[in-house]
Amino acid sequence: MSTAPRDPADRTPTSNPVLRRALIWGAAIAGGIAVVGGILGFAFAGTEGLVSALLGTLLAVVFMGITGASILLANRFAGSDLFVGAFFGIVLGGWLVKFIVFIVLVVLLRGVDWLDPVVLFLSIVAGVIGSLVVDVLVVARSRLPYASDAQLPPPPSDD
Repeated sequence: MSTAPRDPADRTPTSNPVLRRALIWGAAIAGGIAVVGGILGFAFAGTEGLVSALLGTLLAVVFMGITGASILLANRFAGSDLFVGAFFGIVLGGWLVKFIVFIVLVVLLRGVDWLDPVVLFLSIVAGVIGSLVVDVLVVARSRLPYASDAQLPPPPSDD
């Protein structure tokens, strides 16, 4: 990451590279969880375990990825007069979509024959923990100053 001072005209939030890195590493971790979970799920519960592990990992990654992606989308409005409203509308809208989709999936997937609930639960938990670990590590290593996007007023003139 560059330590050169930012151009004052550049209104792109400095959090964008951090969010992109978290999404990329989160996808890589999810791939590993899907492979390991799929193998273990198949070994312990057959085809239902394999499908459950893959579906659980997919759900965890999609739900975690929606937050990062919605913040990246909302950051496109940085510098405009609508930034605060657009940012919170997009991010809260993403959370509302996640909540509704979660409730619908719980109702639809409850009691189906082709899923093993224990493997599904464990793969979702593994995906969530993996995503949280990635987020912590990416943010901790980001080396962003606390007030990275602050705009200071111009110095007083001697007139």
